[in-house]
Amino acid sequence: MEKIIDIEDRIPTLKERRRRRTNKKFSILLFLFVTTLLIVLYFQSSYSQIQKITLTGEKLVPKQLYIEDSTLTIGESMWSFNESKIENLVAGNAWVESVQVKREWLTTVHIQVNEFKQIGYLEDEDFLHIILENGQIIKTDGLVIPKDGPIFRDFKNEKIRLRMIKELKTLDSEVLRNISQINYTPTENDAYSIQVYMNDGNEVKAIIPSFGEKMSFYPSIVSQLNPEVKGIIDLEVGTFFQPYVDVYNVPIEEEIVENEED
Repeated sequence: MEKIIDIEDRIPTLKERRRRRTNKKFSILLFLFVTTLLIVLYFQSSYSQIQKITLTGEKLVPKQLYIEDSTLTIGESMWSFNESKIENLVAGNAWVESVQVKREWLTTVHIQVNEFKQIGYLEDEDFLHIILENGQIIKTDGLVIPKDGPIFRDFKNEKIRLRMIKELKTLDSEVLRNISQINYTPTENDAYSIQVYMNDGNEVKAIIPSFGEKMSFYPSIVSQLNPEVKGIIDLEVGTFFQPYVDVYNVPIEEEIVENEED
């Protein structure tokens, strides 16, 4: 026989269900209200504003220049800018290879800059301008002390200069650091002829297209020479060495002293 449940017995259960539904709706509404209030308070507080801009990777130009290029300012909303747009603004500089902009913590924006490597210096009358590995020239307002790469002299032709840079990029860092200056000395027979001054006191005669390949053997070549005898290493066709005393008919040290006395 089917049991009949009195409606009065079910009233407490129905009331409990109704109460739970009401509490649930109230909790959701309360959560939405509190969340909205917190969001409003956040955007009206200093915690939603840029309080610090950090930048790393700069070597060629001052940090402040990059920050100015980014157009970011202290006090600006943390959410009012687009990272990609800022990256494109900073990457507009010819010496910048890549840029990454990130929001950090609540109030900091970090800019990571990757610059093209410096390959040498271009001599321009009394000035030395910086040459980058992509061929771009950064003009300086005054004299700079050459310390990161050789000086390029008479490389006014951009095509020739880019070809020289291509060869330098293939060299081992040890060999590259030993190069002090490269003079472009074209002849009727060869438009790519160069004269290279080394920090160890030797000179090298070479042609640009084969320079990288032949100069890779430079440490091995000088290891077979008398370190007390300096001279000219000719790499244009084969490889042979002439001491300065044979080329100039006078030891290089004596020549320098005589010039100073004059």
